[in-house]
Parts: sequence; C-alpha cells; structure tokens
Amino acid sequence: MAAGADSCFLGFDFSTQQLKVVAVDGNLEVIHQNSVQFDSELPEFRTHGGVHIHADKLTVTSPALMWVKALDVLLEKMRNTGFDFSRVKAISGSGQQHGSVFWRKGARRTLNQLDPQKHLHHQLQECFAVRDSPVWMDSSTSDQCQCLETAVGGAQRLADITGSRAYERFTGNQIAKIYHSKPKEFSETERISLISSFASSLFLGDYAAIDYSDGSGMNLMDIFEKQWSRVCLDAAAPQLAERLGDLTPSTAVLGCVSLYYTERYGFAESCNVVAFTGDNPGSLAGMRLREGDLAVSDFLILSECVCVCARVSVSGVYFDVMEITPPFAGVHRFNAEGQRVASFEHEMEIRALIEGQFLAKRVHAEKLGYKIIAGTRVLATGGASSNKDILQVLSDVFSAPVYTIDVTNSACLGCAYRALHGLEADAGASFTETLRNAPEPQLAVRPAPGAQEVYTPLMLRYAALEDQLLKDHQKSLHLL
Repeated sequence: MAAGADSCFLGFDFSTQQLKVVAVDGNLEVIHQNSVQFDSELPEFRTHGGVHIHADKLTVTSPALMWVKALDVLLEKMRNTGFDFSRVKAISGSGQQHGSVFWRKGARRTLNQLDPQKHLHHQLQECFAVRDSPVWMDSSTSDQCQCLETAVGGAQRLADITGSRAYERFTGNQIAKIYHSKPKEFSETERISLISSFASSLFLGDYAAIDYSDGSGMNLMDIFEKQWSRVCLDAAAPQLAERLGDLTPSTAVLGCVSLYYTERYGFAESCNVVAFTGDNPGSLAGMRLREGDLAVSDFLILSECVCVCARVSVSGVYFDVMEITPPFAGVHRFNAEGQRVASFEHEMEIRALIEGQFLAKRVHAEKLGYKIIAGTRVLATGGASSNKDILQVLSDVFSAPVYTIDVTNSACLGCAYRALHGLEADAGASFTETLRNAPEPQLAVRPAPGAQEVYTPLMLRYAALEDQLLKDHQKSLHLL
C-alpha cells in the first residue's frame, strides 16, 4: 500500500450534468462525497441537462467556464465541511468522453501563474478561444466524418488505424468542424484538450497530456502505435499535433498539484496528479470487472419511483439524441402485433422504456460477441441503480444476477482507486493487486423464474424492429 489509513485519494468526475468527487482513505473506504449540479447551482450558464442544444438540434455544447466555476464551488463545499486536503496523496479524475476544450493563446501562462487569492473562474474567463465546447451529444459533423474516411481510404481503413469508423461525436471530427466553421477561433487556439485532460490541467497549473484510453475515442490516434496518426491529423486540421500535445499512459503521474491548491486549500505540495481519463473507463475501474461480467453504467434516471409488475408485450425504442449504436434518434412505439402506435398508457410507457433500453444493451453487446456465461454478473451503477424494481428488469433481460456498489458515482470511485494505483504502478503493482482489499459489489437481485423464456423471443423481436427502423432511416436519408 502506497499510504496508510491516514492518507486519502480523490476521484473527480466532470460529467454531463454535474461535477462530482469521491474521497477514499488508505483502506479504500469512502470517506467523503460531494457534487455540484450545473443547471441548479450555476444557473447563470443557462444550461439544460448541463448542455446547450442549438437550433439545428444536432449541435450540442457546454460552456468551458462552467466547468471551471463548478470546480471552485466544489472545492469550497469540501472546505466548508472541514475536509482535510493535506491528507490527499494523489488525485485523478474523468470527464465526459468526446468533449473538447480550445485554449486561447496565452492560457498556459495564466495556468502557470494562478493567484491563490482569486477564484479559478475569474482568472480563466478569457482563456478559451471557443467558449462553448462541443460535447458527446453533438452529432453535427457528418460532413467531416465523410471527409475523414475518404482521406484515409475508407471506413474500414480508419477503423484499422483508430479502432472506429468515423463517428460524429468523436473529437477529431469536432475539431475539423471548428477549423472550417470558426477559422479565427481555431487560429487563436494554442492547445486542444479533451475534457479529461482539461480537468487535470486545472489541477496541474499547466497543460496535461491526453491519456491513451480517452485519446482512443477521437478518430485521431493509432491505437497500435499509441501515437497520433499523421494521416488522420492532416485530414482534420493543420498543425494539429502541436495543439494536441503528447499522449500518455493512463497510469502516468503527471506531476504535483499547482501551488494554487496548496496555498488556497491546503493540499500538500507533494500531492500527485495521475492522468485523468474518460468517464466510461473511470466507471470500469470503479466496478472492477472480472471475466464474464457486464457493466451497465448511468443507464436510466427517472424522476419518480417506478413499480413494475407484469411484463408487457409492447416494444419501445427511445433515443433522445443521435446514437452511435444504433445510428438514429427518436421515439418509436410498437404494439404486440408490431404496428406503430402514437402512445402507450402511462405505466405501459414506463415499462416499455425500461425494457427497451435494456433489450438494446443486450442486443448490441451480443452483436459485439459478448455471451452470458455461467457466473456472469451484471454490475449496475448510476442514478437508477438504487431502484430495485428497475434492477429486476435488468436482471430478467440479461438472465443474470445484478450487483451494485454502495457508491453510485462509480467513475469518481474508480478514479480515486486510479489515483492510488498511479503511485504503485511504477513498481509493477497491478490494478487488481492494489485494490485487493476494496469492498466487493453486493448482490441486489436475481432473475425471476421464467424470465428467460419471456425475454429470449422478446430480444429477437426488438432486434428485428430496430433493424427495420435503421433501414427506414437510411432510406429517408437517400431520399433527401
């Protein structure tokens, strides 16, 4: 163990709707949790669900300065509760994946010279060349995706290099759009960060490197060489390698926290910053999967307590925004005969929503080769993981027991674990070994008797309906 029980480790998560933090002590027990809700606690930024949805319904952004101010508010909250920052040996964190931050020329100097007497958001308000950052919900870059695939020799060639064909959400295509649509702002940009590396830059007081894991979701990185792909960079924008900086291993210790944090909050000067990563890898770290396990993270949040009883024979497909898989959006309802209907009764709507989401997850997992095996566990986290009725549907759909962890903020917890592991990784310690004494997930529910007989045919029916919707969507595109 890199530190005793007196030490602690912080994990931050810059998610879509809030900024969260979890602290664990040297025994891996959670000792503090806190958060800042963007919409309600920072209303001056006028976000809805943490974002701005533009008139075209495709462009979705968030104010970069909002994330900075959220960090100010969060750290003040922690200090007001009496949290002892001097105990913190290391921090790490995560950010919503595919979002990007465009730092204005001169921002690095400002980060290097932060005044501990002033809030971060007052000092950094002029540091962003693009004030509203593209986020993962943005699907406005279809033209840029087509150009990228053409430049590298096709979708399959791009997937061979970067691990994925061109996706509208991916950062390389978002950068290309900024370059073409906002040339002045792009020319004023000295560094482009992912939200994860942006967040770690705030703590370092300098630009932080993008980690391999989050960098692999940009359509820009050669995943085999773990370097930027020159052909992809050239297709996106000029002088992009200089603006992106180097890539780094996800376990890398980037340095110590800026003196700003030692003087303003009492962090130790030796407190290390471990590379931040994407929120999904952060959640996986928090859930500590073993072979055969399936993680379902942030899957569904309902504002009411849902009690689900009888299974229904209707199917619902609900995607509020353009998805990667499947690549369409909208709400589509079907009755037991497979006919479209305009609406369901209230309780039936809730059931169809929940079942539809979980059926979609199983269908797509199995298309990627995942199989339910003996001993499979479904590990659930997120806002709805405390609702046992929803978990029961999840268990029934996947024909496997569902386990939960006590902390719903699994990305924060995973990054607190990663902060500790970052101090031990250089000595060869594996992540599993570092966390051998961490609390185990707890059994929540098991599949109900007869569930498999119900959901096996229903899964096939859902897959067929989704395939038909996709064909209809592609046909409509050709007609435009």
